[in-house]
Amino acid sequence: MSVALASQLREGTKKAHTMAENTGFVRCFLKGVVDKTTYRKLVADLYFVYRAMEEEISRLSLDRHPVVSLIDYPELKRCESLEQDLNFYFGCDWSTVLQPTNSAKAYVDRIHSVAKETPELLVGHHYTRYIGDLSGGQILKNIAQKAMNLPEQDGLRFYEFEQIKDEKVFKKQYRATLDLLPINQLTADLIVEEANQAFKCNMEIFNELEGNLITAIGKILFGYLTRKKRKGSTENRN
Repeated sequence: MSVALASQLREGTKKAHTMAENTGFVRCFLKGVVDKTTYRKLVADLYFVYRAMEEEISRLSLDRHPVVSLIDYPELKRCESLEQDLNFYFGCDWSTVLQPTNSAKAYVDRIHSVAKETPELLVGHHYTRYIGDLSGGQILKNIAQKAMNLPEQDGLRFYEFEQIKDEKVFKKQYRATLDLLPINQLTADLIVEEANQAFKCNMEIFNELEGNLITAIGKILFGYLTRKKRKGSTENRN
């Protein structure tokens, strides 16, 4: 018996969605306060998260899992795009030097644990990550591009869903797939609960990065004030 999972996920994650949007890091981002050093750490963390999720979903699809295999849309996969961005920000040897932050590692561990114990709950992570990125991707891309003065695509491949020609049509198809998943209401409730957990994991990454952003802004402000003081000092008047 099918359940209306799409609407349950939308309604059941509204509070978590609002909380994520109101983290300091996201509020700064939306206002155009984007530090490249902090942003590239976010890209690295997202790579580890997506790699874990895509590896687990691909494995379960090969095993023909009755639920997970139905949401394995190849056009959503982000690892290749993230790898291109990491190459831009860190150079071609990025894979030998990067490690996930503590919050990203906890997120990755959560994904692996869910995949092992209750794979169908990966639907909650899949929905939270991919549909969120697809929905707001272009807005975030434009903000990041302007704030960091980047070329049109360099360092921003993550936001490009080149295989999806019409986002509205795709999201309608995705919601229809969610509603047809062979699950009962109990499983639907658990998937919504796990989607909220995914938002929590994401917020923990934002909170950890927020500290880096505050430090970066502090350094910029200190440098500005120092230069201003020097310009007004008697040393420059002699």
